Amino acid sequence: MDNNVFFIVLFATFMHAIWNAMVKKHPDKSIAVSGIIFGHVPCSIIAIILLPAPSIDSIPYIAAGVIIHQGYQWYLLNSYKIGDFTKVYPIARGSGPLVATVISILFLGLILNLLTVLSIIILCFGVIILGLFDKVKKNNEIIKYSLLTGLFIGLYSLVDGYGARVSNSAISFISWSFIINSLLFWFILNIKTKKNMFTEVMNKGKQIFWVGGTLSFAIYAIVVWAFTKAPIPMVGALRESSIFFSIFIGYFFLKEKITPTKIFSILLILVGVIGLKLF
Repeated sequence: MDNNVFFIVLFATFMHAIWNAMVKKHPDKSIAVSGIIFGHVPCSIIAIILLPAPSIDSIPYIAAGVIIHQGYQWYLLNSYKIGDFTKVYPIARGSGPLVATVISILFLGLILNLLTVLSIIILCFGVIILGLFDKVKKNNEIIKYSLLTGLFIGLYSLVDGYGARVSNSAISFISWSFIINSLLFWFILNIKTKKNMFTEVMNKGKQIFWVGGTLSFAIYAIVVWAFTKAPIPMVGALRESSIFFSIFIGYFFLKEKITPTKIFSILLILVGVIGLKLF
């Protein structure tokens, strides 16, 4: 992976940890997740005004990406209904790059050397163990929904990555995807909950909408751009090293304890990140 791409994505992972901490701290995860999704829209509108329109070739990828993002969002919200954030999130995020890696190698013809694949596996396992060995009572349903969420993460990473590669602008491509995704999510959510979730976000999650949504937009725009410059599984795995920063944000700002599991996780993530850079 090119040095510029590596360090830009690594910077994005730090920002990812910030909005992740905002969601973690919010008492209502439905409002928090919705705030992030709706919060993508303001920056997306600015981007589509200033940047070239996506190519015709990228339109099917936008459509597929929107559908897959809906699956990711609904499984994530359902996971939070039955599981704690500290269990759901690491399992979902850690399993996503593994899905992308397996599909890329087996079905899309991507060739990665063994040490790179091993680095991805080590990094992802470092993230996943935070959920698997969390002190919250074990529940197979939680793990199932978290893994299904991870499946959708892997799928949307691949679709967005390949779509950005054939688009005139990676950022314009993902901006159109974000806007359509937010509108569809709002429509479905209102039908299911019988209430206007955007109003709920503005009343109880305004900070997440403006700050978290803007950060999330910037981060994923960087990631999608990086998808066009480096193998998608490598970028996806490096993105999930944000858990490394989340542990320290949790310790210093959310008064969370540093446990032996977290220390082991940090070490594995560091080994994986170093491996991605070296190999």
